[in-house]
Amino acid sequence: MKPTFASKPETNLLNAAHVQWNLSVPALVKRSLALQEGALTAEGALAVKTGKYTGRSPKDKYIVDEPDSSPSIDWGNVNQPMSEEAFERLYNKVTAHLNSQNEVFASDALAGADPNYQLPVRVITSYAWHQLFARQLFIRPDGRETPSAPPFTLIAAPECKADPETDGTSSETFIVISFAQRTILIGGTEYAGEMKKSIFSVMNYLLPEQNVLPMHCSANIGSEGASALFFGLSGTGKTTLSADPSRLLVGDDEHGWSENGIFNIEGGCYAKCSNLSKQKEPQIWNAIRFGAVLENVGIDDANGKVDYTDTQITENTRAAYPIEHVDGIVPSGTAGHPSAIIFLTADAFGVLPPISRLTKEQAMYHFLSGYTSKLAGTERGVTSPEATFSTCFGAPFLPQRASVYAEMLGEKIDEHNVPVFLVNTGWSGGGYGVGSRMDLSYTRAMVQAALNGELTDTATVEDPIFGLHIPESCPGVPEDMLQPKKMWTEAVDYEVQARMLARKFAENFKRFDDVPASIADAGPTQL
Repeated sequence: MKPTFASKPETNLLNAAHVQWNLSVPALVKRSLALQEGALTAEGALAVKTGKYTGRSPKDKYIVDEPDSSPSIDWGNVNQPMSEEAFERLYNKVTAHLNSQNEVFASDALAGADPNYQLPVRVITSYAWHQLFARQLFIRPDGRETPSAPPFTLIAAPECKADPETDGTSSETFIVISFAQRTILIGGTEYAGEMKKSIFSVMNYLLPEQNVLPMHCSANIGSEGASALFFGLSGTGKTTLSADPSRLLVGDDEHGWSENGIFNIEGGCYAKCSNLSKQKEPQIWNAIRFGAVLENVGIDDANGKVDYTDTQITENTRAAYPIEHVDGIVPSGTAGHPSAIIFLTADAFGVLPPISRLTKEQAMYHFLSGYTSKLAGTERGVTSPEATFSTCFGAPFLPQRASVYAEMLGEKIDEHNVPVFLVNTGWSGGGYGVGSRMDLSYTRAMVQAALNGELTDTATVEDPIFGLHIPESCPGVPEDMLQPKKMWTEAVDYEVQARMLARKFAENFKRFDDVPASIADAGPTQL
């Protein structure tokens, strides 16, 4: 099948006879198996290994330093500059590599469910399974009218490796975005998540220029049609709490918020599946069937059964599948303006309230902070809980300054009068190893009350250290539990831990030197 988007000079440099265009899912699975890239599981999913890299390579990400985009980029450790000359050398190396292959796969896709803000994406890969991943994660045109804007071209060539001495990279791996050339180059890594997050990074640059707030969050809608957003880092319960059987899923990871409402940026899901069980996460379990891609899972060679407890290769085992594999979705991928926003954190120090209502300034403060905790044992060298902060709950994917996104969030909250809640799914009555994890049933009750509007106008008590507004009561939740200090055996121990965490918030926030004082002052009130 020929491409549906207008021709682009970059793709014309490829040997057309070797390019397989817009293959179907069955055809891509067939080619992948023929090329011995993976194997089918008993449920029909394609299981693959990603080799040396089983996760993203943040130190190998670059943005080309170009006159038009350079002033808007927040240059630093996240957004490392690459010269236009170095990009051209890498581009020539990648295209030469692809032209040396017997077979290359290409397809047309879209990012953004709202037609007003869709980005055409041309995906070129040397692996059939990478093309299958892209087909399932991005939005499929499927005959619909496509945007007239020139597409972004994403080229993934894992076996094409950089030479740091001549290519100016840190290693053999490179993920490079050129906004002027509307091209993404990925090489030296087989981890497919780099493709997904590269397009998200592009959208994080482009959408604010159209007055659209890009967000790293999940979204769902209730029976009355009111939508809600869930922000949270890994381990905070974002997937669990947004996958509510009484609500419809808009999307599970990336969204835009425009003057029309919210929209899913993707057409699929990329779920963690370490220790996955049908009982705990039936939506993900049932979505893993023919057409899905499984990365780095353990498989019984005798019967093809997947062992989700097998994490010998990595804890970061993943399942990629189209959102249509999930029951209870919003087919359009769009919804109205949110009626509530939930920030999720898993506080392992046991001092943050289980739920609190935020002012607009506090919402912007905690959005910029993006706090949660790393637990002992989750990473090498982590022997006790550690505070971790990820700006806007998605620091690795933000090309522009953090304040750009925070200011947009504040404007949206004001314009649509959206209540924002901070929900702690972490520990109560003491920190990790002393207290206990918040009971999921209580957390669900608090989230439900927030979404139903039951906590919007209820009386609150201000936390003396963090300045948070804690509801005096919440249906289905013991009142003492709402006040973290009351759950500790020794009040003095609580005070020590709370002030320690408050100081960490304050220290982290020092890097945001371009935000108004009203936001900087919305953090902890006592250190």
